[in-house]
Amino acid sequence: MIRTFYFILEKEFKQMMRSKGLIRMLIMMPIIQLILLPMAANYSIKNISLAVVDNDHSEYSRTLVHKITSSGYFKLTAYTKNTKEAFKEIEKDNADLILEIPHNFEKNLVRENGQKVSVQINAIEGVKAGLSGGYLANIINDFNSEIRTRWIQPQGPDEAAIVSIAPINWYNRYMNYYLFIVPGILVTLITGIGMLQTAFNMVKEKEIGTIEQINVTPVKKQAFILGKLVPYFVLSALVFIIGQVVSFLFYNIHSTGSYFTVFVSMCAFLFALQGFGLLLSTYAENQQQAMSLGFFFMNILNMMSGLYTSIDSMPMWAKVMTGSFPLSHFIRVMRMVMLKGSSITEVGDHLLIMVGLGLVFNTWAVLNYHKRS
Repeated sequence: MIRTFYFILEKEFKQMMRSKGLIRMLIMMPIIQLILLPMAANYSIKNISLAVVDNDHSEYSRTLVHKITSSGYFKLTAYTKNTKEAFKEIEKDNADLILEIPHNFEKNLVRENGQKVSVQINAIEGVKAGLSGGYLANIINDFNSEIRTRWIQPQGPDEAAIVSIAPINWYNRYMNYYLFIVPGILVTLITGIGMLQTAFNMVKEKEIGTIEQINVTPVKKQAFILGKLVPYFVLSALVFIIGQVVSFLFYNIHSTGSYFTVFVSMCAFLFALQGFGLLLSTYAENQQQAMSLGFFFMNILNMMSGLYTSIDSMPMWAKVMTGSFPLSHFIRVMRMVMLKGSSITEVGDHLLIMVGLGLVFNTWAVLNYHKRS
């Protein structure tokens, strides 16, 4: 069996190397995506269009508007006379928010120590609306604190105390977005190679008819399947290593923890991932079916893996479902090791789950592969 496996492996590597265009594509595409995607898929929103309705025209109102526009998050696109004109800017998509400063804003702020402003948000893009409103609220609160501490004189010894916050960000001190997103994107990029190419490689044998010839030979199906899996395991590992280098060169991201833990986790992930790709190939009769099945599951895996949204915010049924995704476990491991410096024992639960999923998927696929003698 070992000798048979060696010949199958040699045949697969030779066949792979003949497709030089495919190899270049499978290596270059993930690298280009790893360079471009983190720059585009950014949760930090800037240049938010702001329309201002200033009914007070006082020094305080002008200071507030200047503080908002100089924050770097907002750009003033309209300075209107009334709310009706400002709302037209939202209807034309020229503004994302409306800030309305009421009459006697400065007077009430100084004399009554309080004043409300109106904020209207275009909520068609929910994430952008939420972040925009949060940014604006923080700036206004900061403006309010400045007035209390610098401009408005204390009324006496009974003046209410002000509680200030001094946040400390562990593991990502400067809230660098790339530290969070790049390791996750790297995982999703090798997912396409490990799962889809494994499925395509197996189904291709069905389409060209060679699998029928192999099925009537003494070749054991375990040796045949293993020989088909190893080349794309090696290619996925190569892309992963190159991705680590690209992450360091372009984003200065390197692992805080051990690279040994990273690569052991990668092996467990690819074991489970290729098992799933192999399982898909047993249900597909041609590459078109394999592609349809592959992209169907790829979309689910990417959206529910915790790459863009936190798994903790998902409903319980979704949390249970993501527990059966190798992708979600490896993304968590990558972030734990790369940012937190977790050891192999600290990510042991995720490793065991990925290995367990790999055993399930591969066993299911081997049993579902019917070899006729």
